[in-house]
Amino acid sequence: MSRFDYYDLNVHVLPDGSGSVNQMLSIANHLGYSGIGITNHIDREPPSDGSHEGIELIHGVEIEVRNSSRLHGFVGKFRKKVDVLVVHGGSESINRSAVENPNVDVLTNLPTGRDNGFNHVLAKSAHDNEVAIAFNLDVIIKQRGGRRVHALGHFRKNLQLARKYNVPTILTSNAMSCYDMRAPREMIALAGLFGMEEDEANAALSTIPEGIIKRNRRNTSTPQGVRIIQYNSQEFC
Repeated sequence: MSRFDYYDLNVHVLPDGSGSVNQMLSIANHLGYSGIGITNHIDREPPSDGSHEGIELIHGVEIEVRNSSRLHGFVGKFRKKVDVLVVHGGSESINRSAVENPNVDVLTNLPTGRDNGFNHVLAKSAHDNEVAIAFNLDVIIKQRGGRRVHALGHFRKNLQLARKYNVPTILTSNAMSCYDMRAPREMIALAGLFGMEEDEANAALSTIPEGIIKRNRRNTSTPQGVRIIQYNSQEFC
């Protein structure tokens, strides 16, 4: 049994993804996670809560906007409603607005094209405001050839910046279905492809996401318990 409690803080369910809350909880529990963050986009909220014995449902949201001026308004709207507030990365102005806002927990989906909009200045701001940078491993899994090579290169660059400025990092699946989820040991192995050491990868799946959850729960009235239901094997995909 692992000595770590593992968390994936970027999982999507219906109507954002293709699986139900209980399906995703069931498969995540089977894979060895202690909790998953359901972070549907703001216009695709989950239809209902779910629960499963042995794993925690963590309430979150992913904010995706094209105009950075709108970002802070959405952050203010959702901050006290969720345990994990994620911003979908994009242009440098979007990324800058995210890392300069201490109410943002995670900056995710950084572009993997020629310019991913993340640099030394933004890394320093991410450190100062305790905004974690997510490495969404679905990019490595789903892309092939040159695109995968470029993605790995950007991941290496972002990891170097995170190390230099002591920016918190997390590993996520960005799962849209139960077939997209990967066990913690597989996530750690994939992180090694862009140079993340095993101890760094373990922290990115355990102590760092757990710290985000605990920090926010100290600042809000979000209940920490979850309702326990009988396990149903049909909930596996």
